[in-house]
Amino acid sequence: MGNGLFAARKKKRDRKKFRRSKSEEYVRKVLHAAKKSDPLEGAHMARGIVLEKVGIEAKQPNSAIRKCVRVQLIKNGKQVTAFCPGDGAIKFIDEHDEVLIEGIGGRKGRSYGDLSGVRYRVVAVNDISLKELVKGRKEKVMR
Repeated sequence: MGNGLFAARKKKRDRKKFRRSKSEEYVRKVLHAAKKSDPLEGAHMARGIVLEKVGIEAKQPNSAIRKCVRVQLIKNGKQVTAFCPGDGAIKFIDEHDEVLIEGIGGRKGRSYGDLSGVRYRVVAVNDISLKELVKGRKEKVMR
């Protein structure tokens, strides 16, 4: 590799080439791999239809059954598991309801806390906020 007075262009070009060959993180960024593998396709929220209610056991040292739902997204048909936050929130969600889900936060889009494999949470049911339903401020309308 040249170190001469006019070698800057070659050095710059080589840096670009080596960056792509060495860094996995860089390649993922350039190829937009995270967006392609994401069920929400880069969006903050997505609508879906509830397929079933599931109870997921918390990881050690906790011993709880976290109430979750399997959701099929309307935009692309992919299935994801979403957590239902709130005490008794699962009672307000029935099968075939339309729910709005969002990312649950945590480790760069990965699962959160003691919920293994759960990356999303339910925000609204049939266009009514789940938080409002749990607090009793609003009632769920039957469709």
